[in-house]
Amino acid sequence: MDSVRFGRALGIGARAAAKTLVTAVDAATSPNPSAVGAAKGASGSSSGSRSSASKAQASGERVAQQVARKATQVQQTRKGLKEGGKRFGEAAWGPVAKLSGVLWLEVTGVFFGVFALFAGGGVWKLRGSLHDIGSNHKDHVHLLLSSLMAAVFGYFCVSSFVKANRRGKRH
Repeated sequence: MDSVRFGRALGIGARAAAKTLVTAVDAATSPNPSAVGAAKGASGSSSGSRSSASKAQASGERVAQQVARKATQVQQTRKGLKEGGKRFGEAAWGPVAKLSGVLWLEVTGVFFGVFALFAGGGVWKLRGSLHDIGSNHKDHVHLLLSSLMAAVFGYFCVSSFVKANRRGKRH
């Protein structure tokens, strides 16, 4: 992933998370509508007239609408925060996971390369016993095993670096 694309993904996720967080803080710091309605009802006169009852009913309906609106906003905020967090996780941890996989393949390739070099050194030491089969059978067997080990670990080394290169280029 190139740096521009990574920056865009990170910016979008961060902006969405920040916007959701601000909305959640606004919703949390707003006064409780039911407490405001109860305080108004307790402080009002108890004359029992129809006009005050209709005002209280209209005020109660308004409070109920505000509560419903705030509840909807909280649900949307929760949903937006969850989505923003998910996007941020994908934007931040996706490249880290990809790079750590590439790094792991390269480290294992280096270890396989070290083993292949040691086996190659053994082959170099025993190269004189390649054609002398009769007198030094044991050295000849060691030469063949060392060359087999060098070939196998060399293959693992090269294939590990090829996989790391492919994985690093993938988008």
